[in-house]
Formats: sequence, structure tokens, C-alpha cells
Amino acid sequence: MKLYRDEAIVLRTHKLGEADRIVTLLTRNHGQVRAVAKGVRRTSSKFGARLEPFAVVDVQLYAGRTLDVITQVDTLAPHGRALWADYGLYTTATAMAETAERLTEVPGEPATQQYLLLAGALRALAERRHPATLVLDSYLLRALAVAGWAPSFDECARCSAPGPHRAFSAPVGGAVCTGCRPPGAAAPAPETVALLGALLAGEWAGAEASEDKHRREASGLVAVYTQWHLERQLRSLRHVERA
Repeated sequence: MKLYRDEAIVLRTHKLGEADRIVTLLTRNHGQVRAVAKGVRRTSSKFGARLEPFAVVDVQLYAGRTLDVITQVDTLAPHGRALWADYGLYTTATAMAETAERLTEVPGEPATQQYLLLAGALRALAERRHPATLVLDSYLLRALAVAGWAPSFDECARCSAPGPHRAFSAPVGGAVCTGCRPPGAAAPAPETVALLGALLAGEWAGAEASEDKHRREASGLVAVYTQWHLERQLRSLRHVERA
């Protein structure tokens, strides 16, 4: 078997047998990896506590036929400690981890940008740099952009007519002009559209100056946009505490 080492974020874990766990990792250089951590549920395990969801780790693995095997783990950033202690932060981090897992489903396909984006979002969340709902929505928009589904907020997503526009359609790809507006398109407030653009660009001063009602409206549009392009529901998103 081939031995390799990488930085990774623990996305989720589940039990295997009496003492082992299967760990889903998003690695910096090898994409998504599913691996067995043997004996980590025993009290004598040396690195069981290091493989909790949201932790950033330096991990050594053997490449197996179906599942790799974790042989060594060192903690780089124990975000799980801060995130597990707060229900709001925990549910937000869970939604981000689920999204990352969905966007990197092809095993072994490099996803360095997705890794760096998630690592930065988890750090911002754990250190409470910005309101959790803004961190989540910014992460979702930017993760989708990296995956090739960047929403348009400054011009019409269909005809490229310059904005601002007053309609939003997830299937079309974002803001749409009057002529391109499809039936059922949302009509968000101009402040909400401005907030969405700030979140996509990472302009935190503008995003944090927004009002709660516009944050709630933006969150609804981000959720619809995300689940439309992922073509499935995000189970964890319904549990997130919104502003």
C-alpha cells in the first residue's frame, strides 16, 4: 500500500465495528478521502480526539483498495472545541461541512480551493470574527462560485444587462432584468442584493452594516440557490439558527 501525508479537515465520522471509525476528510491535495481510523473509540487511543468534525489536521494514511487507513494524526487547528460548545456555531459548521462534502464527491479529485475556503470559514466561525449567518452565506456563495456556479448580482445572469436588477432566479443564475425575469422569480430588496454581492466578494464592512431583515432575506435566497445547484436538500441547513 502507498503511504502519503496531507493536511485535512474532518468533515464527518461514523462508527465502524466496536472500536473503529470511518472518517470523511477534505484534504488539501488529494480531494475528499474516506479512511478508517482503527481503535479510535477505545479510551487508550492516542489520536481519537484529534479526529473530531471540523478539526484541521496533519494526517498520514495508507492508500487501500476501498478505504484508506489513518496511521498518524497531528492537530493543526482544533476548531471543534469552540464550535461544539455553541449550538449555533455547531449547526453552521455542520452545514458548511455537508456542503463541502457534496461539492467534492469525486474521490481523489484535487479540490485545493474548496479546502482553503472551508478552512478559512471554519477559522472565522470558531474565532467569531463575523456573525455566523454571514459567514455561512458567504461560504456557500463562494464555494458554489469555485464549483462553477458563481451567482450574478451586478448584471443580468441571462443577458448581462448592467444592474442593479430587482428580480432573482436561482435556476437562471442570480439577478435578472425585467425582460429576462422568469415566472416565480423572487423580488428582493435592493439592500438584500447589495448584501449578497458583498458576501460573495468578502466585503465584510458592507455585509456587517446590513440590517437583520435583509440578512434573513439574503439567507433564504442563498439556501434556495445552493440547494438548486446541488440538486438536493442540505439536511443540516434546516437546523441552522438564523439572525
